[in-house]
Amino acid sequence: MKKLLLLILLSGFAEAYSQINNPYGLQVINEHVAYKKSVEEDKNKQLIEIKKSIPDIKLEIRYAGKNNFAKQAVYKQARAFARLPVVEALKNVQNELKKSGFGLKIFDGYRPYSVTVKFFAIASDKSFVANPKDGSRHNRGCAIDLTLIDLKTGKELEMPTPYDSFAAEAASDFMNLPANVIQNRELLRNTMEKHGFRVLNNEWWHFDFIGWKNYELMDIPFEDL
Repeated sequence: MKKLLLLILLSGFAEAYSQINNPYGLQVINEHVAYKKSVEEDKNKQLIEIKKSIPDIKLEIRYAGKNNFAKQAVYKQARAFARLPVVEALKNVQNELKKSGFGLKIFDGYRPYSVTVKFFAIASDKSFVANPKDGSRHNRGCAIDLTLIDLKTGKELEMPTPYDSFAAEAASDFMNLPANVIQNRELLRNTMEKHGFRVLNNEWWHFDFIGWKNYELMDIPFEDL
């Protein structure tokens, strides 16, 4: 009986901290105890550090510096996380690409909800940032921003635009481009989609993992994971 009462109290404690103070009434996990409870109930909800699981993957975490559309650092640490099934799928993508001499470079993964709020406030073109009234797939740990690199040189393959571009050419179906650029973009897209990802229409670099709706919005900073 005491154990049952303790479980009820812990459940209520976690629930009490699972909603951030936002005007949209969204359920957002913003306390570590609530996050740990969700992982205990479903191990697939664990946020995995991508580099630790895939050591040969490259990182360039733009939002940990000023080389991004916001022109400011919004992360205290240059790290990338994603839910367990997302990381397992990325591992399969990386292994397939390696056979052809290519690899992945990650720009961003899991993004705390508070960062999405900040981005929406400062973005000049709101169509390129998630609306905080809905939250982002990044907030759920189910979206990845990335590109391809040549494993021999370490250089990025030529793509339609730089990362974070608001240009029309950033659209995943924009066709007025050199043939090699389209080929590179399609290699990335086809390989990612083969392993359960779907590209965002206006960002060739952004991929959502199937089943993202099964994961809660999160607002836990990297340093607490």
